[in-house]
Amino acid sequence: MLTPEKTADSPPSLPRRWARIVYRAVSAAVLWPRLQLALKAALAAGIAFAIAPYMPGSAAEYPYYAPLGALVAMYENVVGSMRQGLQTLVGLAIGVGLAFMLFSLGSPSPLTVAVVMGLGVILAGLPKIGSGRDWIPTAALLVLLVGGHNPDTFSFGYLFQMGVGVTVGIVVNLLVFPPLHFRAAALSIAELRQALAQQLWDMGKALKESWPPEHQDWSRRSEALAAHARAVRLAVEKADASRQANPRRRLHPRDIELDYRNLRDLERLTFHVQDVTQVLSDVIWAHDTPFVVPDDYAAPLGDAMASVGDVMLALEEEQPDRQAELAASADATINELTARLATEQHSKDAPSAVESILLSLHRMLRVATPGRPEAQQANAPAS
Repeated sequence: MLTPEKTADSPPSLPRRWARIVYRAVSAAVLWPRLQLALKAALAAGIAFAIAPYMPGSAAEYPYYAPLGALVAMYENVVGSMRQGLQTLVGLAIGVGLAFMLFSLGSPSPLTVAVVMGLGVILAGLPKIGSGRDWIPTAALLVLLVGGHNPDTFSFGYLFQMGVGVTVGIVVNLLVFPPLHFRAAALSIAELRQALAQQLWDMGKALKESWPPEHQDWSRRSEALAAHARAVRLAVEKADASRQANPRRRLHPRDIELDYRNLRDLERLTFHVQDVTQVLSDVIWAHDTPFVVPDDYAAPLGDAMASVGDVMLALEEEQPDRQAELAASADATINELTARLATEQHSKDAPSAVESILLSLHRMLRVATPGRPEAQQANAPAS
């Protein structure tokens, strides 16, 4: 008897589905930056715990706080490690001081614990403490409950070993391949340029279809483009932070100021693309919008959108000569359509949205081609 073959549409078995879920989760978690941070955290914790028993006085009795300090100070960039480690120590010192102040109330009791927690949460609201705010009530509670009858000894050992661990964590993060997040910033900038160009191409294609167009995906991308622009800003700021106090920056120089200029340009381009998306969506689908795109303008307007999209993508992929050629062609297309619009009469009952779209396209072109005189004027800082 023949066994029926499993078709391609047959659902996978439960173990296989779970295996895929686990594999995807592990693949997403064990990316190189996270794995690198984990390895450095493990190294720092091991070193801190190895040297903790050799600390002076009563500090040697509390070696387990040293690896905790190393873990606290481990951050994705060097300056972040320094800031986070220092803020943690400040928070610990405030918490210890709070506990000593409240020892005058007597032995730990529900009342003293409640008072410590309340005051600790209030002090955690102090400005510029950052990550140290969470350690204020924690340190105060540990001194009250764990310090017992020896709060002086415990407090000294606790603070000293945490300081040792923080120092080890900072040194390890500084010396062991401190990360530079330049590539992620460059990729995010390129991806947003591609997304904006694709949006213009898709809208240009929609203008040439029979209305209402069959493809509507482009009309729902406005918020996604804004979120993409926010992600690019985070990536550039992360790259900027990663180079601070990083000795590897001399071996891998990068013009972060250029990244910030590109970011600001992309944010302006995103705004204009969103504006065109909204205008075109309203013209096509909104029943309460009086504006129209006349039939004889639809195809040339689509060509103008596509030409500006070509210019955006050319900034990433093409040589300067080719960029200038595409920019000149797009400028000519927009100017020709603008001149045509100014000379022709249109129905007053249905005002045209073409002028608004052309104005946005013209602004996009000015931002996307900073070498042109009008773009230099647009990008000049306000006096």
